[in-house]
Parts: sequence; C-alpha cells; structure tokens
Amino acid sequence: MSTPEDVAREELRRRQGPGARYDAPNAPATQLSWARRGTAYFARELAGLADSELDAPSLLPGWSRRQVIAHVGYNARALTRLLEWARTGVVTPMYASPEQRNAEIEAGATLPARALRSLFAHSGTHLNVEWRDLPDAAWDAEVRTAQGRLVPARETAWMRTREVWMHALDLDTGAGTRDFPEDLLDELFADVLRFWQRRGEHVDLVLAPHGRSETVLGAGGTRVSGALPDLVRWVTGRGARGPTCDRGGELPTIPRWF
Repeated sequence: MSTPEDVAREELRRRQGPGARYDAPNAPATQLSWARRGTAYFARELAGLADSELDAPSLLPGWSRRQVIAHVGYNARALTRLLEWARTGVVTPMYASPEQRNAEIEAGATLPARALRSLFAHSGTHLNVEWRDLPDAAWDAEVRTAQGRLVPARETAWMRTREVWMHALDLDTGAGTRDFPEDLLDELFADVLRFWQRRGEHVDLVLAPHGRSETVLGAGGTRVSGALPDLVRWVTGRGARGPTCDRGGELPTIPRWF
C-alpha cells in the first residue's frame, strides 16, 4: 500500500519529467531525507554566524566552530569515498589513518572563512550527487567505516544524518534537539542504546520519555525522565537541560555515544 510520501514522490516525478535524476529504488529513502534536511539545517545555523564568530569555541571540548565545520565538510568527502567503493568495488577507505583525518580537520580549520563555508557546501553537494547516482545493487555493497565495521553502503545515509544534525548543535548557535523531526529523535535515541550495547557498556538505568514506554537498561536503577528531545540531547552528550531523575540531585554519569 502506498504511503502519502510515496504518492507525493510519484507526483513530483511526473511533473519533473523523464530527464530528472532520482535515487535508486533500493536507496534508503527515510535516512536520505533526514541527511538532506540535516544538511539544510546545518547550513542555516552556519549562515547565521558572522565570519568573525567562526573562531569561537564550539560545544565540543577543545574544538572551535571552525574545526566542527571542517570536520563536517571532510566527513562528506570521506563518505563519498565509501560510495565510490560501493560503486566500483575498489577498496577506498574513509581515511588513510586517524592521524590523516585529524590533520585534515586541523588544516581545514585554518582556511579563510569563505573557503571554509565553501568546503561544507561543495562537499555536501558532491555527496548528494553520489547518492543520486549510486546504482540500485550498490546500496547493499559492503564498505568499512572508520571504526572498522563492515556495513552496507546504505548506512552512509544514517552516518551523515548523525553528523549534520548533531554538529549543528555543536556550533552553539542556540539550536536544539526540539528542532529535530520526531522520527529522527526516536532513531537517535535507539542509536545511542545500540552503540552502548555494541561496546559492551554496563549501564543500569531506566529512561522514561514523556508519553512513551520506558526503556530499562541493565538492572535498571535510577529513573531519568523528560521530554524525548531533552533525553536525546542528554544521552548524545549535548547537555542535561530538562531531564530529571527520581533520586534528585545530579543526573548519573553515562557512557559516551560515538
């Protein structure tokens, strides 16, 4: 049964005609939509900053806004390399090494403001073109992330989604998780729990989003409640405004996300 989104996409294709380019049928439509909307969201927050404000600290310890922007730009290029790998079968890692990745960010952060903004814009556009042109079967081709995990190429859409939405917050412009789509908040919340489980983190906690079912981790214990956007902000390491715990006082210490 077709969803309203399916009907809208088909109507758009009819209006645009046969010459337009579209994602392959096998592409992860929801995740690509989140990634593209997140890119626009990051662009909006970046556009609101004057060039002189780019040198200010970000919300990431030890990083300026410049470093965040450079990281997001070079992340798009790294994901483009994974799509090349999926398309051609030729192994093309995201980064040559962790040292190369870090050096790239540090060098990018020294670019003139106009060039730094262009890095973000152009690398994001290139990534989007690669997604549009990726053949149907290539979405299931396996590639390796910077953390060493083998994943299908479709995972690049979710990887980019996390980068653009969360690092938009790190620009420290006043943006918040309350701006995020509700279905994206659900997936971010689930992603944090998956990361903790994958790394074997021992967490005894009850997470209780308002109006949602509770999530019991480990043996349970401290119950932390709050609006879903505020809980997502907390579990992703972006601040503890909003959530409260049943034992009063400070919120418990939790593992990092990724």
